[in-house]
Amino acid sequence: MSKSFLPKPTESELEILQVLWQHGPSTVRFVNDELSRKRDVGYTTTLKLLQLMLDKNLVLRDDDSKTHVYRAAVREEETQGLLLDKFVESAFGGSAMKLVMQALGNRRTSREELAQIRRLLNDIEIQNDTTPPSTDDAQ
Repeated sequence: MSKSFLPKPTESELEILQVLWQHGPSTVRFVNDELSRKRDVGYTTTLKLLQLMLDKNLVLRDDDSKTHVYRAAVREEETQGLLLDKFVESAFGGSAMKLVMQALGNRRTSREELAQIRRLLNDIEIQNDTTPPSTDDAQ
């Protein structure tokens, strides 16, 4: 599924997806129990959200047994990328640099985190150096 066609989950739907990504296919009861660890959530609310998510193609449901089992229909990385792209565009005018500067400037960054960031930047630089320009870049 391309990024432009990925459904955008709400905050509550994202909480449910986090449970499914972490634990795999799960019953409504299990999802509700996991959500209830953080805040009070009614079983029927969780069931209704899962049904809405099924309609939005965010989850799939296995109807083979008496108890319905739901699983994520969207990949975690793709969903995170979509939400991050939307956030960077709306909050930082599309500037990844502004996002990074804000994130690093608002809290103390450990030496290990800085080392990981340097490695990531080096990897991106190497990847950019070895990737041929697309035909769009030539125009």
